[in-house]
Amino acid sequence: MLSVGQSYSLPFAERGGPSFRAVRRFLFRCFGRLHEGTFAAVNSVLRRLDPPPEFILFPGDEIIGLTADPEALRAQWRHWLDQEMAWLDREATPIWHTTGNHTTYDEMSEQVFREVLQLPENGPPEQEGLSYWVRHGDLLLVFVHTLSTGLGGEGHVETEWLEATLKAHTDVRHKIVLGHHPVFPVNGFSGAYQREIGPEYAGKFWNILVEADVLAYVCSHILAFDVQVHRGVLQLCTAGAGTAHRMPEGVEYLHCIQAALDAEGFRYQVLDTEGVVREQLQWPFKSAENWRNLPHGSHAAAFTGSKGPNNIVELRIAGLMAEKAHAPAQTLFSAFDHQIIAPLWLGLRGPRQTLTLILGRQPGRSPHYWFGPDLHPGQPFDIDIALHAGMGPGGMLYRIHGDDRWSSFHGASATGLEQMIWPGQWSVGHGQGGPADRPFMGSAIAVQIGYES
Repeated sequence: MLSVGQSYSLPFAERGGPSFRAVRRFLFRCFGRLHEGTFAAVNSVLRRLDPPPEFILFPGDEIIGLTADPEALRAQWRHWLDQEMAWLDREATPIWHTTGNHTTYDEMSEQVFREVLQLPENGPPEQEGLSYWVRHGDLLLVFVHTLSTGLGGEGHVETEWLEATLKAHTDVRHKIVLGHHPVFPVNGFSGAYQREIGPEYAGKFWNILVEADVLAYVCSHILAFDVQVHRGVLQLCTAGAGTAHRMPEGVEYLHCIQAALDAEGFRYQVLDTEGVVREQLQWPFKSAENWRNLPHGSHAAAFTGSKGPNNIVELRIAGLMAEKAHAPAQTLFSAFDHQIIAPLWLGLRGPRQTLTLILGRQPGRSPHYWFGPDLHPGQPFDIDIALHAGMGPGGMLYRIHGDDRWSSFHGASATGLEQMIWPGQWSVGHGQGGPADRPFMGSAIAVQIGYES
């Protein structure tokens, strides 16, 4: 915890030779005391970063906006630029913006956005100064307009220009795309066109990112910090620079992000208004070095207790599905204590035999569910699972063995494995109640577990 005005260095900022360091701080603050004060608290942390960032990324909603009066909108922007951000030397530290639902909600506000920010005009027709790209050394930043009035407004986004831009820069080692709206729901908050981009765009949009080997899609809009990954591309949602009163208490918090990208990969740490590191991640993560085979049936766990907020436990599960689909739950792996519902259960559920992970958080409280792919009758499977406590609810990961691209299970929880207490018993092939409890109906099940000692 750091006092105001104290200078400090952050761990990975001290390493040499990064391709970039960036700070990302987001969502809206208005022309009044409430949001302006909370934004100032985040700015205080940002201003004390040592070394300072090479540039700043801001994915939308700098002001409250949403006015029909263009002069009132310009006045809000002048206040934000000339007073709230007056400390920033934008020549020394560029700041790059995306559009947002508080700043570009109609044609008038789009025009004001262009006027006041004067961003590059290399975007698609009629989106100049709204969508654009910036090349920073060996890094390409592409900013998309997820509220294009020319396409229909909020939740509508252009994809052809995005695809062409990424293809035109195939020589760039690192690519990041930024927009205001998430593509995948965050913390269970879902709603096409209002909370994420429309379904007619989402699939194609993400395919473009995957095919172009994009590192991450950075967004905001939902008042949370959230990271998840889909087919190897991170979705990083960060919207916590001003609107504290609408954040879920005890779960989300005001924050900024310091990030670095270099030969070691992508690293970030999330800082609250006291400068305390609340979350951090290195991507791609390093696989476990210690692996062991787990026998079929129940046995004592190889480890117990809390393994820390950034711990990673990996599983490799292979087997042969039964010839006919079996709708009742089938256990692949379970970690349990006989006195309570299993803190962790991984198996198949429903007529489509959907890979499902269930966390039993507290006695007497309903468990939380995450859903992966469906497994098909009569087919062999070989799946890697990673349980990454440092990624929050997005840290339940899977991939087909041999594919290096991870994907997050789909869930609706705001927390993940951060406070997981591993119990003393494990089982393979059936639940905690013994061989008749939710047995796996296929054959040749084999489970390996990897973890740090």
